Amino acid sequence: MAKTKYIFNSKSLAYEEVRKSSGQKIANTFLFLITALAFSVGLTILAYTFTQTPRERMQKAELEQVKLQYSIMNDRLDKLQVLMKEMSDRDDNIYRVIFEAEPIPKTIRQAGYGGVDRYDQLDGYSNSELLIKTAKKLDVLASQMYVQSKSFDEVFEMARNKEIMLASIPAIQPVSNTNLKRLSSFYGYRIDPIYKINKFHAGVDFSAPRGTPIYSSGSGNVIRTSKASRGYGNTITIDHGFGYQTFYAHIQDIKVKIGEEVKRGQLIGTVGNTGKSTAPHLHYEVKKNGHTVNPIYYFFNDLSPDEFGLVLEQSNYSNQTLD
Repeated sequence: MAKTKYIFNSKSLAYEEVRKSSGQKIANTFLFLITALAFSVGLTILAYTFTQTPRERMQKAELEQVKLQYSIMNDRLDKLQVLMKEMSDRDDNIYRVIFEAEPIPKTIRQAGYGGVDRYDQLDGYSNSELLIKTAKKLDVLASQMYVQSKSFDEVFEMARNKEIMLASIPAIQPVSNTNLKRLSSFYGYRIDPIYKINKFHAGVDFSAPRGTPIYSSGSGNVIRTSKASRGYGNTITIDHGFGYQTFYAHIQDIKVKIGEEVKRGQLIGTVGNTGKSTAPHLHYEVKKNGHTVNPIYYFFNDLSPDEFGLVLEQSNYSNQTLD
């Protein structure tokens, strides 16, 4: 029941009942309806916000689980990046040092991974920041892994070439010389046995009986053989690759052919006395990039440090060559 309102009339000095016009009644009714509608909408919003359906609760739980998994993935990516950094450091500071190769520049190791709008499609989500952060880490790691993979391919090739080189370069004496008594003439200026003048001797002479086996001092290919009654007599030249060649002279019997591939320690001939020779011996030379070098520096597979010191001391004495 609506309450009756009164107002004091100062003229009549009495309370009079307040009567509302029909317009006021309509306005009051409309205001009441608006207020009720607003209240209802508010309650609906609150109910929608704080009262979720089972499906919505499940979706929310799944979203939280996805965020957790992304967080765990980011932690793993951080650990992988640390591991990649360690691999890069070993690559530059150990592997490439061993094979005398330049380290990979940081500008290449830290290569770019896309344009500024690469991650635009990940914007606008509630977890966009996490998505973009993870995507960037994945791109950086993928780029670093690609560079490292190519580097390991290169290191593997260097290792393979190094192995081939170590097997190819001259490293042993071409005749058996366990007591070091067969080295009779060394590299450098020596007295020519025929002309009796001081002449440059481009190799070393191994004094040995006819028929003594001659071995290839390194793996390679026979590129030249010759038979002559003058000069160096019967000879063999072997190309070992990597700029190295060896030359064997005054041979009695040649056991290899041009184009034949030989291994270090393989029999290639026998000691003789052919050509300009005063006694049976092997004249042996080593060339590096077309220039003769002292062969005694290429006996390192045969000689201990003490033995090398003894040979080096003997080489300082001037003597007459056998050719």
